[in-house]
Amino acid sequence: MSISPEAVSTIDNEFSDKRRGPRDLRPFLDVLQNLVREPSVVGQEDSFFRVLSRELEEVGARVRYYQGVLVAEGSRPREVVLSAHIDRHGLLCTGPNEFQYAAFIASNQSELTGDSVSEQMMSTIGDRFAGQRVQAHLPYAGTYLGQGRINRSFVCPARKNLIFELDGLEFLQPGTPVAFLDRLNVTDETISAQLDNVLSCAILIHLFRCGFQGTALFTAQEEAGRSWRYALAWFQRHNLTTERLMVLDTSPFPNRQAAEAQQLVLRRKDSSAVFAAAITGELEGRCDDLGISYIHKDAWVEALNATREKQGTLGRTELGRLVAATDGAISGTTLQIPTTGYHTASETASLASVTAAIDLLSTFI
Repeated sequence: MSISPEAVSTIDNEFSDKRRGPRDLRPFLDVLQNLVREPSVVGQEDSFFRVLSRELEEVGARVRYYQGVLVAEGSRPREVVLSAHIDRHGLLCTGPNEFQYAAFIASNQSELTGDSVSEQMMSTIGDRFAGQRVQAHLPYAGTYLGQGRINRSFVCPARKNLIFELDGLEFLQPGTPVAFLDRLNVTDETISAQLDNVLSCAILIHLFRCGFQGTALFTAQEEAGRSWRYALAWFQRHNLTTERLMVLDTSPFPNRQAAEAQQLVLRRKDSSAVFAAAITGELEGRCDDLGISYIHKDAWVEALNATREKQGTLGRTELGRLVAATDGAISGTTLQIPTTGYHTASETASLASVTAAIDLLSTFI
């Protein structure tokens, strides 16, 4: 969906900052709108990596592509390292007119241990997709093959995966990725699309356009629990350690009231490890200076668990896996934008939160 001038004008006026002058979100929203249209199904991210390379090279970043990770560097690459995963949920053709949730196909299940948010939500999101339009494309090349529609989806107890029944894509061969047909919807207060995690990718490109000179990692297969391995290989390849890695993502909440109770979400830990206190504290201080409201998601979950019988998970993040695997030699913190409609094509974030994230990260330029 195109962005109306009226919506952008309202956005610019509402989120102007007297200390910094009027904020023009149109350049960022243009980047996000274009990226949303590009498919990047888990495990089939090659064509999206090429889109990112073009965008980053146009603004002068030094871009290097390794297996599972695209690295963009400015003139001060070791100052801070930002990271965002590029994969989004979709389907994979696994047989004649047979489709499964790409992140949970058999080749990835060895990475899934039952304590990720995605796995615990599988049964609850199983029936969300009826009527959803999808598009198929060639692996690697990304060439468009056609569109279809999901009739129904259900959890198969034998295969422990979401199974989809489609109309219109009966001709596809096994191994063909199928993405949700996605368009950005912008209102005066929110943006909606399959935001996890194209939103963070767009923010990183926007930062480079604004003069960011640090390093950005764009990782593949986060939804399959593998992105941390690709990031780790890059750090090891260059014999690097850091406590200033900042991983960007979205953070799911049950409703808009809960999501909009704060602008940003920080973490001190996840299910795997405790994060670096120094950089977390630094973000807290910068948020306080900018008047940005925030919570710590781990504390939020723990407080909620104290009131309910069924315990929620702290989640296993890319950063937590890195910290655990390196005994803290690679560490940092996370910065997340609160959303609703997690893992659907209508995941929604408030523009106040998006603006806060851009403002906060701009202090690292």
